[in-house]
Amino acid sequence: MSRIPLHWWILAALAAAVPVGLVVAPETVWLGVRPYAVFDFAGTLFLRALQMIVVPLIVAAVINAVAGTGRDIGRLGARTLGYYLISSFLAVLTGLLLVNLTTPGIVDGEPARDRIGLVENVEGLIGYGDRGAADLWGILLRMVPSNVFAAAASADMLALITFSILYGFLIPRLTPALAESQRTFWQGVYDVMIAMTGVVMWLAPVGVFGLVARAMATAGLGAFGPLVGFFLTVAVGLAVHMFVTLPLLLVVFARANPWRHLRGMAEALLTAFTTSSSSATLPKTLDCLERNLGVPRHVSGFVAPLGATVNMDGTALYECVAAMFIAQAYGLELSLPVQFMVVTLALVSSIGVAGIPSASLVAIALILTAIGLPVEGLGLILAVDRLLDMARTAVNVYSDTIGTVIVASSMKEGARA
Repeated sequence: MSRIPLHWWILAALAAAVPVGLVVAPETVWLGVRPYAVFDFAGTLFLRALQMIVVPLIVAAVINAVAGTGRDIGRLGARTLGYYLISSFLAVLTGLLLVNLTTPGIVDGEPARDRIGLVENVEGLIGYGDRGAADLWGILLRMVPSNVFAAAASADMLALITFSILYGFLIPRLTPALAESQRTFWQGVYDVMIAMTGVVMWLAPVGVFGLVARAMATAGLGAFGPLVGFFLTVAVGLAVHMFVTLPLLLVVFARANPWRHLRGMAEALLTAFTTSSSSATLPKTLDCLERNLGVPRHVSGFVAPLGATVNMDGTALYECVAAMFIAQAYGLELSLPVQFMVVTLALVSSIGVAGIPSASLVAIALILTAIGLPVEGLGLILAVDRLLDMARTAVNVYSDTIGTVIVASSMKEGARA
């Protein structure tokens, strides 16, 4: 498997799962074995492995990200992080608005649960809002854990993220020796979790085969119908953010020409689209910023690499739409405060896990767990994930470049307009 990219194995698993699932009914028995039970086992195993890594990965990622800002990030860092928070927040709001307007998880007025083969029982989740997220005050209270170990055991991600941000913020306030040991420890935890994520993701083809075959056996080809609406909702959201929101930010805050900026970054955007990696695109991003747009090297060399690590507008939008789509498919109506929680988690998790393989998958699992939903819908989302991954990476990189020009302009070292 090592010589073939993982996404090709996932696509192959998807292609194989569809015909196999169509010829197998839930009650079919072959040689004394129920294939449906095998599909269910494979899919459940993958989802459990994914859930296993969520808590330590998010905690280590957020602590590292916050501790890495240092004791005083200065004017350049503050403006950079300010832009990244604003742009990601606008991206998530765009996705949230579109998914509420288009409701891809609702088909013919009914939740798409049966159509896409979701089998887990969510009867007790319909009243989730009454269990502590009925209003904004309840969400704010949940952000502060009374027992951080209990929060970890119950995967209360909102509380864990609050704790992790505070922990990471205080690390630079320690003595230099202690601060360095803490950074080394959490960097080690993060590196181990990245490696473990890579191991778990090699189970993805098996998991996708099991989840999709199970869905085909249960619901048939109708399972893919709602995914078209999901795909189009994400695609439109990414397009709106890239061609409307980000250019407006560029014009308002940098007085720069959006069309000239787009042409100047064309090579980097094409690289991002084809590689699906902000980090791999970084050398080309820096080259285009400095050579085509005239951004000073000391600005681009700080803002763009930081953006490749923490600024994931497209990813945050995708996570929000995916979580809302799955909630709609289950027939779970999320109140505005709970949707606010989804927005917050999409924003924070897109920063915390951005640098790992299949970051969106882990982050969506985090959000679903936080709002009390099963994660079984992730397997079907993978069926349309590859093209969306390419598109959202291009949006991520484009936002990095917009932010670099805006920061350079705010520092009175603007790019050529």
